[in-house]
This record gives sequence, C-alpha cells and structure tokens, in this order.
Amino acid sequence: MEKLRLGVLASGRGTNLQAIIDAARSGRIRAEVAVVVADRIGARARERARRAGIPEYFVDLAAYPTKEAFEHGIVSILERHGVELVCLAGYMRILTRVMLEHYRNRIINIHPSLLPAFPGLHAQRQALEYGVRFAGCTVHFVEEEVDAGPIILQAVVPVLPDDTVEALSARILEQEHRIYVEAIQLYQAGRLKIEGRRVRIRPE
Repeated sequence: MEKLRLGVLASGRGTNLQAIIDAARSGRIRAEVAVVVADRIGARARERARRAGIPEYFVDLAAYPTKEAFEHGIVSILERHGVELVCLAGYMRILTRVMLEHYRNRIINIHPSLLPAFPGLHAQRQALEYGVRFAGCTVHFVEEEVDAGPIILQAVVPVLPDDTVEALSARILEQEHRIYVEAIQLYQAGRLKIEGRRVRIRPE
C-alpha cells in the first residue's frame, strides 16, 4: 500500500506532530508527513519539522485580507505537497468552509477531553473545575461546529484527587500521542466509515 501523505497544521509545541513523525519514521503507520504549516512564526512545531527534514511554512493571517483568503493560501501549500489527510495538531484557529469543503471528511483533530464534554479552550481546567472522575482525549473528524465532528477514537484518563491542570494535561497528552497515531493508521487502511454521527471501524 502507498504511504498516506499527511499535512499537519500546528500553532504551538508540536508534540502530537512529533508523535506522528516518529510513528511514520519507525514504520508503525503507513504514512508520511509531507508538509507542516504553522500560523505562528515562533511555533516549535516548525523546528520539529526542520529537524525531520520536512518542508514547513509559516502562513501569516495578517498578510491576507480575509480568513478565507488565508485558508486558500494554506490549501495551495497542501495541494502542492499532495496532501491526502489534514491533521490538526494544536492548531488554534477555527476552520472556515474553504478548508472544510476542500478536504471534506479528510481533516482530523485531537482534543484533550472526552467529547462532547468540555469543547473549546482549556478543556483540562474545565474538567477539574467540574469535578469529573475521568477525563481523556478524542480524535474526531472536523466539521463546521467546533469540536463536534464524528468521533473516531477516545482514551480515558482518571482524574486523581490532587491533580493539577499540568499533571492531568501531561497524562492526557500521553494518550493523545497514542490514539492520534492509531486513528491515522485506521484512516490509511480504509477502515473508517462515517455514518451520520457515528464512525464505524471496519474489521481488518
């Protein structure tokens, strides 16, 4: 089977990007990161891409008249690199119809909560403040509504009595790295089928 060509959009540290790069390089997934696009000039994800020899771009929203024009610029980069699946890895912008229509059902995201609980920013803090006994993370397809697309995989993390936001976030992040890679491999193998709100995982 051909390797799946990934385009990763990032805004920050890029730890999920690194997990994907490592899995691809080790052969754990039949995929390769074809390009990384960052919307922040100082995003550490850019350095991770450079160290791995992956083309990386900074695309500045301020250089475009509209957010739609900004996304057309990103799409042109992804297209030039033959991207088949777009992975949001700490990408902090809400997508417009430009990206969503061009890559319909070909954009996935990782979120640090058990969706539909605690969408949006600071999910780990929300979980602690709400007093839940379990938190976790979710890989999902991206749709118009924020953090609301069909769920591919989830992982559960217990909330400990003395947890801090930092401690809980670190344990959730370990699971993010695991299930994001697994979700990419399921997509590459053609085992995911969207049926309304559900994602069916076909047997091997």
